[in-house]
Amino acid sequence: MFIQTEPTPNPATLKFLPGLAVLEVGTADFPNAEATDASPLARRIFAVDGVTGVFFGHDFITVTKAETQDWMHVKPAVLGAIMDHYQSGMPVMDGERPTAAGGHAEHTGEDGDIVEQIKELLDTRVRPAVAQDGGDITFHGFDRGIVYLHMQGACAGCPSSTLTLKMGIENLLRHYIPEVLEVRPVAA
Repeated sequence: MFIQTEPTPNPATLKFLPGLAVLEVGTADFPNAEATDASPLARRIFAVDGVTGVFFGHDFITVTKAETQDWMHVKPAVLGAIMDHYQSGMPVMDGERPTAAGGHAEHTGEDGDIVEQIKELLDTRVRPAVAQDGGDITFHGFDRGIVYLHMQGACAGCPSSTLTLKMGIENLLRHYIPEVLEVRPVAA
């Protein structure tokens, strides 16, 4: 098994490409070791000293390390953990994961049409580009012109995430949807 790695805009996060599907549908975010109950692979990666976050996409795994750790020491151990997992034949996830549509939060209210437009733009214009960098951005809410987005994987804690939100996503949404006034990140 040959696993490729790619840097991400977040220097604390690397993207690992195992050359096969990680998740058939959706994404899975593990912001800490306590959140890994549903994933043998995430548990194995968190067993590596210095790992602080794991995120699964369709064909990639992003791993975030502690600032005090060096990739020179963490990367080989993570590669070994991923290889060992796939060679073990264990599933990436235990059982089925309940997910909201497309990973987005449900929204009820009178501005349902606006929310559907926001989700459509996120799914077609934003999320594919963000996945290239090893992350994901999902809709969390819309209230009085403010769009709340949840950043995952390489996007969470990335130094350029504020710029991406304000100059990229906010400008895009405001251009197509006049009711959008601002975009703000939310914590999980």
